[in-house]
Amino acid sequence: MRTIDARNMLHLLSRKVGFRLLAVGRWPLITNNFWLLAFGHWPLTTNNMLVPVALPMANGQRPTANSILPTARFFALLVLLVGIQLPSALAQHNQGSNLNYLDFSQKPYYFGITLGYNSSNYRIFHSKDFIRNDSFARAESVTGPGFNLGIVSNLRIGEFFDIRFLPTLSFAEHSIRYTPPGTGRVLNRPIESVLVELPFHVRYKSATYHDFRLFVIGGVKYSFDVASDSRTRQAAGLVKIAPTDFQIEYGAGIQFFFPYFIFSPEIKVSQGLNNILIYNDKLQQSTVLDKVMSRTFTLSLHFEG
Repeated sequence: MRTIDARNMLHLLSRKVGFRLLAVGRWPLITNNFWLLAFGHWPLTTNNMLVPVALPMANGQRPTANSILPTARFFALLVLLVGIQLPSALAQHNQGSNLNYLDFSQKPYYFGITLGYNSSNYRIFHSKDFIRNDSFARAESVTGPGFNLGIVSNLRIGEFFDIRFLPTLSFAEHSIRYTPPGTGRVLNRPIESVLVELPFHVRYKSATYHDFRLFVIGGVKYSFDVASDSRTRQAAGLVKIAPTDFQIEYGAGIQFFFPYFIFSPEIKVSQGLNNILIYNDKLQQSTVLDKVMSRTFTLSLHFEG
């Protein structure tokens, strides 16, 4: 093993931190009846790690005040250095924890895309004729799946509020099922929709912590079904659903700030405000219904930047 002089080592360290350490003699430390020479020759192992060597003090010599004083000075200097650097290190840590957010917080607006899965059905209200009819024992909505694809535009209003406009193309599938009494044949009215949706939202956000934060949204949405069969002759003997609808929306989500984009998973519920049933007094499937209102659950993934 090769050795290194501790005085030379401390001299190099003192130049690096900008302080001139006082040259000191040997620092004795008591351990298992041996005095460790802190400033003697320390051997370097094959892994280049310093290993203190335990050597007995000659003639049972005890540590004196002059030999302990340099040790106290060294530890006092070490505590001082840590005290000076700690506030700076903590400030850098707190600043770096929201580093990605700080880049996006300078933008008054930004855009993105949204992808989503939806599950939609109808809220069905029976009419008085439903009780008196003997053709249908039940009239209920069947939930169907769908997906969304849209554009995100976001305008910041202060630190905690956003105004959002998300024009979306939504594909949905649902149906109304009529069950006759006994063992009769079940009638199913499938409704496949391609909706152009125009939602306006107000979003309230929490404070950012380590580049993520929570938010809640609320707003209204107008939708138009471009694939509606309400005006076709093929649907003359079927229950008709209006192509236009107004809904109220509310939900919540999480924002994750990455260096180049914001990722925001979001859950949202849409409740229809108007009756979308086109009433036909000549069709029994229509007369047993009083109102039909839309209802949709959506899981969206927003990518903004």
